[in-house]
Amino acid sequence: MRGDEQLAIIIPALREVAGRIRPDQLAAPTPCASFTVAGVLGHMTGLGSAFAPMFRGESPPDDGQAPGAGEEVARFDAAMCGLLEAVQSAGALDRTVTTPGGDMPGDTFARLVAFDGLWHGWDLATSTGQDWPLDEGLVADVDAFARQAIAPEMQDVAAT
Repeated sequence: MRGDEQLAIIIPALREVAGRIRPDQLAAPTPCASFTVAGVLGHMTGLGSAFAPMFRGESPPDDGQAPGAGEEVARFDAAMCGLLEAVQSAGALDRTVTTPGGDMPGDTFARLVAFDGLWHGWDLATSTGQDWPLDEGLVADVDAFARQAIAPEMQDVAAT
């Protein structure tokens, strides 16, 4: 499954989970120890806002604006909509994308973004008492790609 196809499933699921987050849950811890619920939303909002232009072959915006109280979910939703639109734009998967990790094919980068979305979606769902019911085939596909793409690099780091 291509990265845009994965994200076409994952991003709507993320938006659904985020849309059900109550204001009193924003300070809750997540399984990702360095983030609260608001922190995961902020992390993903920042990355989604930066990655969308990359998929269109543009430079990421210089947006240091922090969300105001109560804006986390709305900004997250807008960033995810923009990211999905960019990933599905003409040529996004075919172009070489300049990413923080270096230049790579757009489809490869989309699949890495899908992995991050899958992981942090589970963080959000788990920490807010929601289901994260993605298709087992999608999860297996994202997992297999991540193990192939990320695991060898991590093994090299662990060996040093």
